[in-house]
Amino acid sequence: MAYFLIVVLGVLLVVFPGYRTRVISTLLGALNNGALPVVRVGLKFSSGFLSVGQLLRGLIKGLGRFVSANPLLTGGALLLVVAPSLIALALHSPAVFDFSDEHRIADRQIAVLLEGEQLVPPPPLPPEVFTSREVEMVRPDVIHASRNWNLLDQVFTQRLLVVFKLMKERHGYDMVLIEGYRSPERQAKLFEQGAHVTQVGANMSYHQYGLAADSAFYRDGKVVISERDPWAMRGYQLYGEIAEQVGLTWGGKWKMQDYGHVELRRSGVLGRGASQ
Repeated sequence: MAYFLIVVLGVLLVVFPGYRTRVISTLLGALNNGALPVVRVGLKFSSGFLSVGQLLRGLIKGLGRFVSANPLLTGGALLLVVAPSLIALALHSPAVFDFSDEHRIADRQIAVLLEGEQLVPPPPLPPEVFTSREVEMVRPDVIHASRNWNLLDQVFTQRLLVVFKLMKERHGYDMVLIEGYRSPERQAKLFEQGAHVTQVGANMSYHQYGLAADSAFYRDGKVVISERDPWAMRGYQLYGEIAEQVGLTWGGKWKMQDYGHVELRRSGVLGRGASQ
């Protein structure tokens, strides 16, 4: 606040030469004759403040004339005034990409689960459930995908398991891992199939670092993955909400919507050689 007032006073002295002259004269008078002249001048200023309306009108007119005659200087002065506030706002606003593992958990149950005992991945499903007509239509190559939980990052694994647990307990959805870790070679092959499959090449997906997974639902012994199924779409929305609550990024909000995809972002990961 003090800095702001000092900056405003400085700008007024620069913009309005008349005020600058009066202030300098007042200060010099005080130095030469003691405090009494200053008191008198202060009384004059006090009486002047009673005519606030007239003063404001004069300031607005003078400011308008100055702005018209000195646009560059005016812009610089304005920038000087607002710069501290903008800098403070930028330093305290959230980053565009929050790569931090630390995430404020508002849901107490989720916070307890993340700090509690380690959850255990569900037993693997038979390969046949991933070769149904519905799955083949949506993910024709998913039979070749890795669903080995041991190849995933441990922190990411626990957060995803919390999502699976809450989806079942709160909403009655059984979740199934469609694809977890993805090798750079497989990522490159998917990339070659076009942007409708993936928009990033090898080592540019969190799948290569065990920090991403694609999931779907399991109902009546079948994998339900189609977005045309209203039940599944409702599940994806709930899945995204819980995933974000545990600090994961949900692909359902991307421009190229990927409803089953979640990832744990970390700075400096993408682009380096795959760790697995």
